[in-house]
Amino acid sequence: MMKEITVTSSFYAYLSRLRWIKRWGLKRNAHEENVMEHSWEVSVIAHTLALIKNRYYSGNVDANAIAAAALYHDITEVITGDLPTPIKYHSKEINTAYKQIEKRAEKELLNLLPAELRADFDALIQHDIMPEEHVQIIKAADKISAYLKCQAELKAGNAEFETAAEQLSRTIAESEQPEVVFFMQVFVPSCGLTLDGLMKTN
Repeated sequence: MMKEITVTSSFYAYLSRLRWIKRWGLKRNAHEENVMEHSWEVSVIAHTLALIKNRYYSGNVDANAIAAAALYHDITEVITGDLPTPIKYHSKEINTAYKQIEKRAEKELLNLLPAELRADFDALIQHDIMPEEHVQIIKAADKISAYLKCQAELKAGNAEFETAAEQLSRTIAESEQPEVVFFMQVFVPSCGLTLDGLMKTN
């Protein structure tokens, strides 16, 4: 017998609004990017990074859990909006205040869920209780996604992204995560190809 449903939740109504949150708000974009599509890209990159770590570098992380958490990594932006990186890290005070706002937003979104589901979402939404290895892989995937966005903008002739591309390139190059080096060497070079170029490589 089906259990009677007596609750309603606006949790997914909030999530659906991620498509309206634009990223890179301080820059002119040749191709606009929203938080929903960015979250998907971060998720698939993070999933692949986790698998590389396990298969090539003796890792033991849950790739599926990491992929799921990555899908939710920017969920608070339905409340806070996307605060551009130069502003977020402009000063220690601003960064601290923004982290507090993010934590509050995490709690508010969790509280939208039916009580029986909240524990299942805790480690997906609350970064403070997420395993550190998961956090590091998702952060790396986030940077790779941003780097690919910058490269796409530069390819479209948009010089607005030159500095961001250089900064991200340096940050990624300095990574001590071998799975990141592997991903950048194996998967990233072909991302700049046209469809015709991709088909010729197959």
